[in-house]
Amino acid sequence: MFSLSELASLNERQGSSKLLKPWWEVFMEYLVVLMLMVSVLSGTLLLSRDRVVCLPLDLTTTPTNQNTSSNSGAVPQPQPPNRPPTKASPLPANPWTPARGRRTHLDYQQYVYISQVCYHEALPWYSRFFPYVALLQSLVLLASGCFWFHFPLTSARIEHFLTILAKCCESPWTSRALSHAARQEEGGEETGPQDLQMPPPTLLSSLSVSRNRQSSLDSGTDSPLLVRSDSASTATPPSPCPSTLSRTSSLSTMSLSHVPASKSPVVLDGSRRVASLDRSDGEQARALFERVRRFRSHCENSEVIYKVYLAQTVFKLLLVVLIVGYTTPLMSSISFTHTCLPQAHALTGYSAFECTHALASVLHKLLLAYISLVGLFGLLSIYTLSWILHSSLRQYSFNKLRELGSMRDVPDLCNDLAFLLHMADQYDPLLAQRLSVFLSPVSETRLLEESLERRWGAERLRSMTTVDPEGRPLLQLVALPRLPPALFTLSQLVVLKLELITDAKLPAQVVNMTSLRELHLYHCTAATQPGSLVVLQERLEALHLTFTQAAEIPGWVYSLRGLQELHLSGRLGCEGGVGRGWALGSLRQLRHLRVLVLRGMLQRVPGELGEVAGSLVRLEIHNEGSRLLVLTGLRRVAGLTELQLQDCHLERLPSALLALTSLRTLDLQHNSLRTLEELLGLAHLRRLSCLRLAHNRILALPASVGVLRALELLDLGYNQLQSLPPALFNLHHLRRLLLAGNLLDELPAEVGALTFLTELDLSGNRLESLPPELFSRCLELRSLNVSHNSLGSLPPGLSNLSHLSRLDLRSNSLEELPMELGCCSGLHGEGLLVEDWLLHALPRHVKEFLTQSGSHTGKSLESHSRPDSDSFPYFSATQWSFSSALESRI
Repeated sequence: MFSLSELASLNERQGSSKLLKPWWEVFMEYLVVLMLMVSVLSGTLLLSRDRVVCLPLDLTTTPTNQNTSSNSGAVPQPQPPNRPPTKASPLPANPWTPARGRRTHLDYQQYVYISQVCYHEALPWYSRFFPYVALLQSLVLLASGCFWFHFPLTSARIEHFLTILAKCCESPWTSRALSHAARQEEGGEETGPQDLQMPPPTLLSSLSVSRNRQSSLDSGTDSPLLVRSDSASTATPPSPCPSTLSRTSSLSTMSLSHVPASKSPVVLDGSRRVASLDRSDGEQARALFERVRRFRSHCENSEVIYKVYLAQTVFKLLLVVLIVGYTTPLMSSISFTHTCLPQAHALTGYSAFECTHALASVLHKLLLAYISLVGLFGLLSIYTLSWILHSSLRQYSFNKLRELGSMRDVPDLCNDLAFLLHMADQYDPLLAQRLSVFLSPVSETRLLEESLERRWGAERLRSMTTVDPEGRPLLQLVALPRLPPALFTLSQLVVLKLELITDAKLPAQVVNMTSLRELHLYHCTAATQPGSLVVLQERLEALHLTFTQAAEIPGWVYSLRGLQELHLSGRLGCEGGVGRGWALGSLRQLRHLRVLVLRGMLQRVPGELGEVAGSLVRLEIHNEGSRLLVLTGLRRVAGLTELQLQDCHLERLPSALLALTSLRTLDLQHNSLRTLEELLGLAHLRRLSCLRLAHNRILALPASVGVLRALELLDLGYNQLQSLPPALFNLHHLRRLLLAGNLLDELPAEVGALTFLTELDLSGNRLESLPPELFSRCLELRSLNVSHNSLGSLPPGLSNLSHLSRLDLRSNSLEELPMELGCCSGLHGEGLLVEDWLLHALPRHVKEFLTQSGSHTGKSLESHSRPDSDSFPYFSATQWSFSSALESRI
């Protein structure tokens, strides 16, 4: 049994398929229906009234006298064929007058037998089976007419196309876009969401659409289908409000019969205003744009629908030729009289009979009608085939729309999608016009603009603005289709971060962002207009670009004359980073560039850096673990003051460093350095004040380190040092010495020579004691980290460190803390990091002095006492207490 829902869906599917049936297909369907009626009528007559009547032709026995009245069932015998027929005389007044005629000596059963035998032997087969053959042929023609709708490779695409077409016709955005195009054609200005707008135009062929607001847009089975209405001329136009349309359960019948075909819909009275699309309608329209885009890419790659329809037409034409070819000669076999020679002489005494076919005349006329219908069907098939072969159905152009001035950017279509639109044009050309709305890039752009204006207004953008660590206003936008227009009204914005924005176009309105100085583009293909490029060249100071391939870098980046900082993150080498070439453009126009940061997989320092050698002072290369083979390009930027080469897999100090006479900071962290023998060559770098060599494989520090007289910061953390040379302590200007994560057993007493030392990090070593000179001579010490060692006690003199604000003694072998901690005023609050049980062992007044701090004071001391070192993490007192408790429990 079939359910009502299944029958309803079948009816909707059949009603929607008529949109792809041209007039000849409809005409052929009616012809097939007439053929079926002819075949059914013939079959009904054949089953109910078909028979033959037979009489003997020769006499082989002499008739005897027989009382005709005694055999009331005897059939009257006709005259012999050799006698001319005589005119029947009027019946006598007496009905009991004996019948006149020839006696045949046959009874009723013999006549019935002869009639049945002669029906099968004398009648031609076509006279007996014509209705069934015609019915079978009609069913084949009917099936061949709709085969392309049910073929597995085409039915899904056709249903998907009809679903998309229905949604395009019922979408409120379609009416808005067409009316906007009509206003542009008439010379009107660009209008926004609140501008005047006509009610939704209606179609000439009325479309009754069942629309469920809760149904999914991507569902093909429960989507509304287009059904033609019988009252197209009297249909009531729908309400112009899209929200009203969306709330109704079915779309009203729509008609455009009042609109001329050669003109676009005109704008109605300006007193009628239409509210902007609500959020739901806007999201459905954007989803429909994406759905049309995917369906187009899927259908334009094949021609299966076109080929199936062509094969179907050729098959119908061949079938018509076959039917006409074998039916026409058989028409003469349908006659009224037939001679029968049954093998029944022994039963009847006659060898020949003359038979008459009662339905011969009717069947002959029905066969003529049937052949006429088949002939008309064949003529329409020939016309269809000529239309297919002489028309370029695999190409569809919207030239008419372009000539009318509406939707000029709609692209031409090809293959199956073009063929489907050609078929839909035979039903109603306005359907393609409605679909063109969702093929137009300009229409999609305008929809996105309206959506962005509605969702991303100026007030919302201001509420999202934060402050960066430097106190500058910052706004970050992520995963938007394009930039909202309200963004360019934020005149106070200094830092703008754009991430994963599909169309990050910077218009001329960027001139209103008077405070913009820094721009971040994370996987954004940003484009500029001539007016905006001039503004960026004058105002932009820092630019951060993150990309996949260097080809994604916009060309306008290299023309920013006022740019001071450029950060590039991605594959910078040629051929995806495999070659040694420089994949970027010329840097010659960046005359004011001072900082250049490269994060990629380079194999050489680009020699093109010499183009900005006059202004570049800081160069950073983070090579993500790839080996940097050629560093000779550093010789061309001799004016560098800061150089960072991290994750470059360097094993020795590059010789190209000797040319950087102005170098102040050298950062070679996260490499594979094993020896520092080349330190002696850096003696002439008299301005070198910061040397970072952490996270390498250095085994020993040579005595030549003493030649770096100007060093103020030396970071040798996380290497494999076991001892320190005395020459290290000749660096009297050294302020920060970071030696965490090594294998040091002792700290030489010469450390007292570093009188300007403010930070010392010795965590993660094997120290068992500290020299007293550290506390007696390094009086400027502010941060001391000796955690994770094996210290058993602290030397006296800790009270001399009056500036000490941070002391980390965790994870050692201390048994008690010195009383002198109470004299270190800088440790008041949270400056001392140690296990709780050691802290509780101190006298009460010392413990209260070290621990007493309010929430505000604690936070203030925490911010002031935090060391300026990046070699070890900083934790709050709560985190340290938890760690200490965990360690003590272990």
